[in-house]
Amino acid sequence: MAKIMLVDDAAFMRMMIKKALSSSGYNDFIEAQDGAEAVKKYSEEKPDMVIMDITMPNIDGLQALKKSKNRRSLGRVGDPNAKVVMCTAMGQESMVVDAIKSGARDFVVKPFDAQRIVKTVNDILGK
Repeated sequence: MAKIMLVDDAAFMRMMIKKALSSSGYNDFIEAQDGAEAVKKYSEEKPDMVIMDITMPNIDGLQALKKSKNRRSLGRVGDPNAKVVMCTAMGQESMVVDAIKSGARDFVVKPFDAQRIVKTVNDILGK
């Protein structure tokens, strides 16, 4: 089964996404509460995909996306094939465009629909 990283500074949002995906058979999750933690955990855990909020403290989702895909630090190269879906609030269209240009595969708008999250994950993971 796929390993999915959930990145959001709101524990409630991570729980809601996990609940939606668990009901469809996904049960291997890694959680991060900000972009800095996500970049570190991505290189350690190598998840199959990431669902990440755009607006977070320390490093926002857009910066974390770019670092995860293009990281060149400590001799490690990022993963240009990282499968990242961005979560965004209404009114952040310019950030979504930047995220897609930076390599995000898709985006979901908060408040999200559980079926939309599951469909997006299934589509990206080829299920």
